[in-house]
Amino acid sequence: MPKEIKTDKAPAAIGPYSQAICVGGFLYLSGQIPIVPETGELLSGDIASQTEQVIRNIEAVLLEGGSNFDNVIKTTCFLQDIGDFTEFNKVYAKHFVSKPVRSCVAVAALPKGALVEIEVIAVVK
Repeated sequence: MPKEIKTDKAPAAIGPYSQAICVGGFLYLSGQIPIVPETGELLSGDIASQTEQVIRNIEAVLLEGGSNFDNVIKTTCFLQDIGDFTEFNKVYAKHFVSKPVRSCVAVAALPKGALVEIEVIAVVK
């Protein structure tokens, strides 16, 4: 049976979806944008600071679901501006050291005007 994963250490879902679902030994995380959980507000700033906040949010959901960055097997990354690719990668590489498979695409817009969104699939330890 699928199990919903929810933590107040990451932003609450802003729509009809779960932060994550655990099923069959895998954890599927919804896309995270740079919302600060304590305030519910989008973190202003450049791509590096927004990516750091997204990664903090992802980590909170991974830990709540019984996983961590070492167990991430797939990420999908959405950038509002593909020109941010190099700076985004600098932050991403510091945290996803296990080098999971990845897709990274530019999109026309992201919720709340975010510069970045990342979704993750991980193995539960």
